[in-house]
Amino acid sequence: MATSPSQRHYRAPCPGCGAPVAFASAQSTHAVCGYCQSSIVRDGETLSRIGKMAELFEDHSPLQLHSAGQWQGQAFTLVGRLQYKYPEGTWTEWHAVLADGSSAYLSEDNGAYVWAVPQAVPRELPPAERFRVGASTTINGQSFSVAANTPVMLLAAQGELPHLPALGQSFAMVELRSQSNAAVLSLDYGSQPPTVALGQSVQLEDLQLTGLRDESAKTEAGRQFNCPNCGAPVTVALATSQSITCGACNSLIDVSQGIGGELKHAIQDEPVQPLIALGSVGQLQGRSWQVVGFQHRMGVDPSDPDEHFGWEEYLLYNQKRGFIFLVDSTEGWSVVKPATGAPVLSSNGQTAAYLGTTYRLKESYDAETTYALGEFYWQVTRGQRTANRDFASGANLLSLEQSATEQVWSLGSKIDSAKVAEAFKLDEKKDLFQRGDVGPASANAAMSVRTLIVIFVVLLLLAMLISRCSSCDPAVENCSSSYSSSSRSSGGSFGGFSSGGGHK
Repeated sequence: MATSPSQRHYRAPCPGCGAPVAFASAQSTHAVCGYCQSSIVRDGETLSRIGKMAELFEDHSPLQLHSAGQWQGQAFTLVGRLQYKYPEGTWTEWHAVLADGSSAYLSEDNGAYVWAVPQAVPRELPPAERFRVGASTTINGQSFSVAANTPVMLLAAQGELPHLPALGQSFAMVELRSQSNAAVLSLDYGSQPPTVALGQSVQLEDLQLTGLRDESAKTEAGRQFNCPNCGAPVTVALATSQSITCGACNSLIDVSQGIGGELKHAIQDEPVQPLIALGSVGQLQGRSWQVVGFQHRMGVDPSDPDEHFGWEEYLLYNQKRGFIFLVDSTEGWSVVKPATGAPVLSSNGQTAAYLGTTYRLKESYDAETTYALGEFYWQVTRGQRTANRDFASGANLLSLEQSATEQVWSLGSKIDSAKVAEAFKLDEKKDLFQRGDVGPASANAAMSVRTLIVIFVVLLLLAMLISRCSSCDPAVENCSSSYSSSSRSSGGSFGGFSSGGGHK
């Protein structure tokens, strides 16, 4: 039976302003005064002011202090939060106090949630630089894959906290993914010894949360600034956006430093028009999703630079589920999102096993972002490159995308093109959504395919005839062609995606 969180509170006046500061957990050593933002350290029954905390940034989270819920039959309350920044974006750690007085963390990263419990620190935990992205390691007898090793810094904090890193000072955060049970192990080098927490992916519905913020509390006018390239007004709708494009000149603008910061931009030529307009709302997987971003990407086979292909990705947003990707390639459409665990690659790299399913390698290629529209929760730049591997098991899809600092696995499934058109109320354009995975819809369509084949054969025979009638004289010059190229007709499987950081 669920129990109520402990009511044993320690309360004392803030040394900065005198307002009451309460501690619900004996394990909490720090707090941020809700009135004057003083950073406070607790030593027994003595509170000392150690500085002033920055104001929280609005992240439109449905969570707030004193939201309560249930985890494995035990009640908990959210009593504090830490807002972090890493090179590709931001995320939040909520400090939860359970009924038995213990602490846990609820990590919130752009609508994805991980419930984590502090762990004993291994006696010989290596320094952060020893963890190489993509490598395997063993912690406390459990095997993990290194998913990320990136510098982070604390932006702001609120409420009651078990530890408080120095504001604005960079430190390493290493994220490990289990190869057996989809667990996440975080190594926080913001303290010594590092803080270790073991977690698993959760949905807000699993936590039976109460006391969430009202919809009206999250509604505010979008931030606005003038495009640094053309001067047109640009509005940022999502508070966590790190990149956005100008609707007037299509410049790709870096807003990761905030609207008041230096705005870097890149002029984009050769615009690609998305089939599904930005701002469109569709019903997928029983949820309402809005299209907030779009990017075109190119894949290149490293062993054959002339072999290349393209695909497109729509970034979809739901307030409670965060972000997913709708991927459009010539092989068909698919819905993809980051996987929490770490699939196990075979020794030859031809298969990957994840949660009891074996996926077979379809493509290995280098990917590059060539065009973007809309808003993104990571910093998108033209020319961003990753090494990708795509695996498949029937209609289920698995992708590995790796950069120098992060390794992201994503899991997805194919979706019929007609359902995509129907989801976004574009039935009148459903023919434009058909891809290579969809057969002829009618006898006329089948006839048109046969006609194309006949035309191709005729053109091939004509080309051979012309080559025989060439004026080239082998006795005078080399008549063999010195030019050759190839292009992949199938497209890049389901593409993969640039998550810009799959932190938790």
